[in-house]
Amino acid sequence: MEALIARFGDAVQRTEITSAGQDVVYVNPARNTEVLGWLKDDSDHRYDLLVDVTAVDYGGGRPIEVVYQLWSIPHKRALRVKCELPLDALEVASVVSLWQTADWLEREVFDLFGVTFTGHPDLRRILMPDDYEEGHPLRKDFPLRGRFSRAEQTRRALTQDPKHDYMPQDFDVGGPPAVPDQVEPPSGSESA
Repeated sequence: MEALIARFGDAVQRTEITSAGQDVVYVNPARNTEVLGWLKDDSDHRYDLLVDVTAVDYGGGRPIEVVYQLWSIPHKRALRVKCELPLDALEVASVVSLWQTADWLEREVFDLFGVTFTGHPDLRRILMPDDYEEGHPLRKDFPLRGRFSRAEQTRRALTQDPKHDYMPQDFDVGGPPAVPDQVEPPSGSESA
């Protein structure tokens, strides 16, 4: 962590060690790709595997933390990098250009927490329907039973067109029924 602090100075906001002994580095969100790119490419670090991208919402108006879990295959060590985003500015640069693995991981964080990853090649919901209007279900401000009443949720569910949530080929399960051209009498039977 000393090399990281020496290289990036004030971009490293603070560091800590978890109770399990893992290093955690808090990075200025405006410089996340610069710091993460260096951690990936520098020969002394080589965090070449992005294990996970997730987020944590502690509630109470506290910032949402975007969490990058890294692993260095050559050095056999882990590092957790976090970016704290204020609730009124849930935006950070995408790291898909560094690790293709981030593609769907960032989409999940976008969907469930509402964090926008600028520069992401296909940022859209991945778990909830594209037209889901209730918000982001893993946020602490998301109501336990959803934003709409049960009656409204039921009304919306019953008025949805099922074709909206499926691909056309999903409705062709099994294909058309097989109808023989001509029915042959079973062998050994006599015709009248």
